[in-house]
Amino acid sequence: MTSDTTTSAGHTDEESRLAAFYSDLASVDLHPLWTITRDLLPPTPRPRAVPWLWNAQVLAELAERALALVPVERGGERRVLSLGNPGLGGLPYAAGTLWGAIQCLGQGETAPAHRHTPGAIRFILSGDGVATTVDGDVCDMHPGDLVLTPSWNWHDHSSTSDGPMLWFDGLDLPMIEALDAVFFEPYPDFRQPDVTPHNRSETLAGPGPRFVSGAVRDVVAVDHSPLLVYRWQDTDRELSRLAAESGEPLVSLEFVSPATGASVLPTMNCAMHRLVPGARTLPVRRTGNAVYVVHRGAGSSVIEGRRFDWSQGDMFVVPSWAAAEHNSGPGADLFSIGDSPVLRALGIYRELALDTPQQVTGVFTPATLDDSVTP
Repeated sequence: MTSDTTTSAGHTDEESRLAAFYSDLASVDLHPLWTITRDLLPPTPRPRAVPWLWNAQVLAELAERALALVPVERGGERRVLSLGNPGLGGLPYAAGTLWGAIQCLGQGETAPAHRHTPGAIRFILSGDGVATTVDGDVCDMHPGDLVLTPSWNWHDHSSTSDGPMLWFDGLDLPMIEALDAVFFEPYPDFRQPDVTPHNRSETLAGPGPRFVSGAVRDVVAVDHSPLLVYRWQDTDRELSRLAAESGEPLVSLEFVSPATGASVLPTMNCAMHRLVPGARTLPVRRTGNAVYVVHRGAGSSVIEGRRFDWSQGDMFVVPSWAAAEHNSGPGADLFSIGDSPVLRALGIYRELALDTPQQVTGVFTPATLDDSVTP
């Protein structure tokens, strides 16, 4: 009895001393690694972002309401609806490293000039008659075009159209914020001069290739592409050639710098994927986040066992290391952005092709404006 009492008392005393030790660590802002190793070093990536999809009809309706209700002027700067991934606790980010959004510009409007250290891309969804001026180069924008606004380049958007234009914005803002390196500066005037001729980068960029089949694997560059606009007709032609030659259910091309063959920005890759009619791919896991925009067609993707049905204008997220496979009955073209250039530069990019389709354990239901509860 005495021995049991002594053991119990000794155990209680040890627990008290350990609790006091942990309290003292916390009081001087120290953390014992042995209690958090599993959280810091999991066997595979555990992104906080979750697979998600935003419906095109909802995006378009809310963009139309924003056009009517929210002016674009110095101070507001941009009329943008950002994709907020529910896994990120209210942050306005599509994924942990990527910003995705829909931006809208109305008849005769100008979104004022500024610059910032986060790099950005625009993928045009609908409308015409808008140009983005990038460091003095007026880049005309048309549906399906990819327009770059690299880090610290002055840029504004101006419309001469009699109707609205919508485009997808992709930025590396969450990544640059995580690096504590965000800078922003307004242009001295409301907009940059309208210099002619327009689209100078298309002439000056040089004759190098503007696409690679699949994805960039080995080339890393600190500079952005000198070509600021990649035209849809060129992209469509290259996709058609690849699809005819490969016979595969899906062909992909990555937009690259004609000067170096590297990804268009040092922090983000941009790609287009064509699913041929009746296509079905096997799942692949990749490190790095990706945001997809459905340019044309319809189909579905299975992401970590959940099926996401999509059609033109929808936007969806594949988080890092999430298994993803795609299929389409009528065929489809998907635009995507990702953070793979950074992972490749750091030597931590990985991918794993799986041999069999995933078992579908659920179907995603996108939020609608009538929903009182987010699915």
